[in-house]
Amino acid sequence: MSILKTVTTTVFGLALMSAVFSPVAKADEWNRKTRITFSGPIEIPGVHLKGWAVLPAGTYVFKILDSQSDRHIVQIFSEDEKTVYATILAIPNYRLKATDKTVVTFRERPAGEPEALRAWFYPGRNWGEEFVYPKARAVELAKTTNTPVLFMASEIPVEVVQPTVAVDAPVVVQLKQAPVMAIQPSGEEVEVAAVVTAPPAVELAPDPPATVAAVLPATSSPLPLIALFGLLALGGAFGLKLVQKRVV
Repeated sequence: MSILKTVTTTVFGLALMSAVFSPVAKADEWNRKTRITFSGPIEIPGVHLKGWAVLPAGTYVFKILDSQSDRHIVQIFSEDEKTVYATILAIPNYRLKATDKTVVTFRERPAGEPEALRAWFYPGRNWGEEFVYPKARAVELAKTTNTPVLFMASEIPVEVVQPTVAVDAPVVVQLKQAPVMAIQPSGEEVEVAAVVTAPPAVELAPDPPATVAAVLPATSSPLPLIALFGLLALGGAFGLKLVQKRVV
């Protein structure tokens, strides 16, 4: 009988541990949701809410709307995530190095002018999402900052009534298909590969979106799973007891 109790306790304990320590997918891991606070006004590229080409100081939420191997679609939300301020095309750039924490870099501007958003680094990635500007603005920024700036070679509406949140929206499709080049401070247009180093393919693989089965409501409990393992453990213990009787 003592052996039976030991087996039952051990199996039930293992079942409890497996239920408690099983990994749970989090939405933030695939859309890279990041809350960022700016202490001053920030110029943003891409398709932005009309009248908001410059974001005032405040807190905003950055998310990945869609990611492909060579370009990502980033969206900037209000702090409460009810308003989309911008939908931006970004190119992963391995040349931009950062730490393991969230980092946002800017293109320095003359005194009195807002800094221009350059790149966003998500924790755990040693490459940055370098943002793509409209061509006319990219030419100006390249000259004033003396650095290459990525730009879209095709015309896409810059200000809209409401930036989209849908992956298949016309503006998003345009951003995905728009040819991207880089402008040098001298005004020379070059291929993106001349100024951007793509991260290894394995690092660019998009994180899988959370599924209904992986993400449970906050009110969910592991008790049903524990109960199931408990029943299986009792069944196994009963089977061992029968075997013991036959042996005796």
